[in-house]
Amino acid sequence: MAWAPDYITLEDIREILAIEDDPDVADDGVIERAIAAASRAIDRHCCRQFGKVDEPQARVYTARWSRSRGAWLVPIDDMMTLDGFAAAADRDGDGVYETELDPVIARPRNAVERGYAWTELLIPALAVGQPTGAEGDVQVTALFGWTAVPTAVEQACQLQTTRLVIRKDAPFGVAGSPNSGSEMRLLARVDPDVAVTLRAYRRRVRVG
Repeated sequence: MAWAPDYITLEDIREILAIEDDPDVADDGVIERAIAAASRAIDRHCCRQFGKVDEPQARVYTARWSRSRGAWLVPIDDMMTLDGFAAAADRDGDGVYETELDPVIARPRNAVERGYAWTELLIPALAVGQPTGAEGDVQVTALFGWTAVPTAVEQACQLQTTRLVIRKDAPFGVAGSPNSGSEMRLLARVDPDVAVTLRAYRRRVRVG
């Protein structure tokens, strides 16, 4: 699975919209662009993406001291596996991460068991090696991303993609009827049902 992939297939949308192989009904290119746009709209709404890198990557983050926890906290990109994981600190600011950090605790605890990703690392005050709190003082190597796209994200992508596909038939970007109270503007935001579906997957803290 790639980083920032499409979250639904062309075949899925054609089936949902009951579209036969008739280019006059809906061009595959239109649907594919709608899928890509809907997938990236979900990423922006959630402040994260739901793909995964193919190989461990090294990324740089900044540690912050938490007085309440008596430990260093390092917000990171989403991570669901410890395969290939390593963390090190640059203690002298020379751009070389020579100080291994151990132990490093992935948080929130039990996130992966509940179908979510780890979003930060906790480094105890008594750990071997310590960050400094300087900008970009911690390097994390990991298989960043999600091991599988959550079902809720796939469902949200279905809803948002079909909304974009039918927009071509909606005058001025409005679908429904104001007389019946079903009027809905198809611009700017994700669909309200999409927002509800994704509520549990929105990140509150941006990384980088």
